[in-house]
Amino acid sequence: MANATIDDVAKRAGVSIKTVSRVANKEPNVRPATREKVQKAMDELDYRPNLSARSLAGRKSYVIGLLFDNPSASYVLDVQTGVLSSCRARGYDLLIHPCSYEDPEVTKEIADVIRQTRVDGLILTPPVSDVPEIIELLNEQKIPFVRIAPAVEKENSPYVETNDQQAAFDMTQRLIELGHTRIGFITGHPDHKAVAYRYDGFREAMAESGLSIDPKLVVQGLNSFESGEEAARALLSRPRHPSAIFASNDDMAAGVIKVAHEMGIAIPGQLSVAGFDDSPVAHQIWPALTTVRQPIQEMARRATELLLQRVKGQKGLSNQVLASSIIVRDSVGPAPAGE
Repeated sequence: MANATIDDVAKRAGVSIKTVSRVANKEPNVRPATREKVQKAMDELDYRPNLSARSLAGRKSYVIGLLFDNPSASYVLDVQTGVLSSCRARGYDLLIHPCSYEDPEVTKEIADVIRQTRVDGLILTPPVSDVPEIIELLNEQKIPFVRIAPAVEKENSPYVETNDQQAAFDMTQRLIELGHTRIGFITGHPDHKAVAYRYDGFREAMAESGLSIDPKLVVQGLNSFESGEEAARALLSRPRHPSAIFASNDDMAAGVIKVAHEMGIAIPGQLSVAGFDDSPVAHQIWPALTTVRQPIQEMARRATELLLQRVKGQKGLSNQVLASSIIVRDSVGPAPAGE
């Protein structure tokens, strides 16, 4: 039927218009048999709810926003995929808004986005999720929001995260079990506070094993491939370079592998390299990278579920910590003889 209306669906399903609206809006407390009957009628009539009408009726836009400032395209894509999977299931659209967390006008920019788009809520990814002025703005305007992997003032908002510190501890322990004692570490961008937990895990594992950390083997990175290259040259040019390097993300670890190849250092025979994130580059380079896999899509999906509960004034889900896992590939092996 062309241009089927909600009345047509209600008539075919033998239910009220209100029931059809509740099913179309993915609202709870509809009996499964009734939901199935209404959905069947909607499918048969090729009925598509009018988003404008939904917005006017419920004083909602049925749009949520995703704010991000992250140089890793794979991370952003994984977050978007996770958010969209929940949005589609709940009948919501997604507004994706890149912004610069360092821009002094970023708070005004986000305020303008909220006013112009009337988003029902926002998901914030790091490092945007750690900008106090943005948190203050959203609280003042009473805009529901959920943060992914925040590192500061966690008590001020709902959040979903993974245990970066424990995952880095586990990776470091694995390197130590393979006989590595001189382990270099490349820290993440200083403004990405959640990434700092990875260095904390590294330090904890070294201390627990009775190993000291040589300050000269800890180099500042900026989360980029290029900064990984620069850090690798500093570490591998030392008279006695480390037998393993653990980088705070995969892009920097890939930079290490490139420099090692250029210097004729065999991986993993003379140098083991580990990363963090399990981004696509981890299995695209040679040798493939041993790394920590974060459940980024699942984190984003759960953050969306948590946000939509807040938008609808429901309770149920609470802050969540998801476990990461070590993915073993070819870039890590036993320490060279004499280590």
